[in-house]
Amino acid sequence: MGRKRDALESKPKSGPGRKAKKQKPPTFSDLKSGADRKKNLSHRQKDRLKKRQLKHAAPGSGVKRKGQEDKSGKPKKQPKLLFGSEDEQNDSASSESENSEQEDMEIEKDSKKLLAEEQVNSDLAKAELMLNVQSQEKFTLPSGQEIEKETMLPPDFAILDNRIAHIRYVLSDFKERREQGRSRQEYSQQLIKDLCARFSYNEFLMTKLLDLFPVEIMDFLEANEYPRPVTIRTNTLKTRRRDLGPMLIDRGVNVEPMARWSNVGLTVFDTKVPLGATPEYLAGHYMLQGGASFLPVMALAPQEKERVLDMCAAPGGKSSYISALMKNTGLLWANDANKDRCKAIVSNLHRMGIINSIITNYDGRAMPKVFHSFDRVLLDAPCSGTGVISKDEAVKLNKDEKDIFRCAHLQKELILSAIDCCNANSKTGGYIVYSTCSILVEENESVIDYALKKRNVKLVPCGLDFGKEGFVNFQQHRFHPSLKLTRRFYPHTHNLDGFFVAKLHKISNKIPDKGTSSQETDEVIVSQGSQLEKSKK
Repeated sequence: MGRKRDALESKPKSGPGRKAKKQKPPTFSDLKSGADRKKNLSHRQKDRLKKRQLKHAAPGSGVKRKGQEDKSGKPKKQPKLLFGSEDEQNDSASSESENSEQEDMEIEKDSKKLLAEEQVNSDLAKAELMLNVQSQEKFTLPSGQEIEKETMLPPDFAILDNRIAHIRYVLSDFKERREQGRSRQEYSQQLIKDLCARFSYNEFLMTKLLDLFPVEIMDFLEANEYPRPVTIRTNTLKTRRRDLGPMLIDRGVNVEPMARWSNVGLTVFDTKVPLGATPEYLAGHYMLQGGASFLPVMALAPQEKERVLDMCAAPGGKSSYISALMKNTGLLWANDANKDRCKAIVSNLHRMGIINSIITNYDGRAMPKVFHSFDRVLLDAPCSGTGVISKDEAVKLNKDEKDIFRCAHLQKELILSAIDCCNANSKTGGYIVYSTCSILVEENESVIDYALKKRNVKLVPCGLDFGKEGFVNFQQHRFHPSLKLTRRFYPHTHNLDGFFVAKLHKISNKIPDKGTSSQETDEVIVSQGSQLEKSKK
């Protein structure tokens, strides 16, 4: 039965149940039409959408096609492509690795900024040092006791740098800044000793370098303390540079095209794999070769179907470049006096796919007796190596005057035999290129001047757009005026190994001293032999 509820009373409110307390209030999605609803597209879907819009864009629509001009009338600038075509670049841009590449580019830009800042700071430090030198009183040379104390202790670079800067400052205006009672020779000798102690050279070589670079000596010595950039040469018989670059980048090798003067070179900045063990290297697609080694072959400029002699060919880098320029036609005679190094020539020419070569092991001085009718001859003569000190630091201490004279004597004999091997009557050739990795005058200009006096040859332009002219007047030496056509390359100026290149053109096969050439004497001997056979019959 129970008590009846009064109808006038309000109905009691029922509270939420246990399940209703746990549930959250419902949320309703934005009910929009399918056309108005925005869909989140992935990176690849966005790229494909852009391509479809460009492909189906009407001429009057607002969407611009590739190459379409802006309102200003100027075509839109396209980004510079290092390797590959524009389609290949667009395909690679749609890959997921684009973000990481952009991050690498940003890191490289930041590193370049840091290097630039370091260079600016070093320049400011040098300028501050020179200001301190100029502001101080007259510099006095150290006494004998001070020098003896320094020899007993390890060299202090700060003291040496300060004294070198002071001596160079005094020598720049010797009359006004010198110490009374001191001669220029005393200042020069102290400068040579300090430079030898600072950079670990012997006094003979430092004297030679100071004669060559009286002003730029510090730049040259500092450039030799750091290695030159690693460069590789593309083998055009098997691939192209635009194809080789991306393949090496995919393997973790950071490469860029070399300077404008070479269309086959690549500069390697860093690598995650050894360059001499990649599949491309083993397949002969490229050759590890210094940038300066390109120059003699470029000066030689071999043509197709010619007979070319490389007199000192080991290890085969220049020989393979010559054959690539000749497109595997004609004849390439690669010779070297060292039998063990000839094995390197054989392996490299096989790997690079050279099929027009002959490899011999003769003394270069005896080559005219073997074969002497070449259209072009390349002589990369053995030298003291003063241009590649960054590769071999032993040159700093183990070279003396006897070594220089010994090298110069051998070079003079080799260049005369190279000239005798060349045929002056060649329709396309008659050229000899002489090169060394030395910067000393005794091994370069003196040798060329000797050849001009002993054979009927003349100097011609090398065909290289850069490089410093050779010396015509150097100290007591007076050379032929045409030596201006030779070219010198320095580490601190061109960021290449120290190199010398000269190109000679043979005018006549006659030897001035003897009056007849080696070819003419052979013809006389053959004719005399035939006459004797006829008389016997």
